[in-house]
Amino acid sequence: MRIVSGEFGSRHLETLKGNQTRPTLDKVREAVFSSLGGYFESGICLDLYAGSGAVGLEALSRGMDFVVLNDKSHDAFQIIKKNIETLKVQERAKAYCCSDLKIIDILSEQKLKFDLVYLDPPYAKEKNVKIMEKLIECDLLNRGCTVVVESLKEEHFPNQIGSLTLYKEAVYGISRISYYKEEERR
Repeated sequence: MRIVSGEFGSRHLETLKGNQTRPTLDKVREAVFSSLGGYFESGICLDLYAGSGAVGLEALSRGMDFVVLNDKSHDAFQIIKKNIETLKVQERAKAYCCSDLKIIDILSEQKLKFDLVYLDPPYAKEKNVKIMEKLIECDLLNRGCTVVVESLKEEHFPNQIGSLTLYKEAVYGISRISYYKEEERR
């Protein structure tokens, strides 16, 4: 596993051994970030089911100012911390080891707002619509925020989830990538 492009391009990342997590492949990450414009001028990213932290650290490498990486697995959390240390981005990245709903509550209490959110839960345990509704309810999304959902290619989501509008989908192998944009709330 490596960072594809940007400040840390080609740097290798640790990953969990075995099948406890399902890393987003380099080619899928490259396609996702190309669809998002390639690079960012600033912003804050949330990688809610981070695994190794590769997606969030890729966003940081491509210009995000700060990234929050969360995984409920203690083993994944240890790998994320190690990858943050390896890249020497302790001031620009924060790792958590919580359930998805718990971390959303914690981030809401901190009054954080995100410009990019990546959702890639274990495929058999998806609750993406509920999580997007909770992100909106807790006011964690900046206007114009993009929420990217990685799911099984057979999964389909509504065109509208609260203030989030589906604007693009792509299929890569067994994965479907769905892109939502935070619109102005009425």
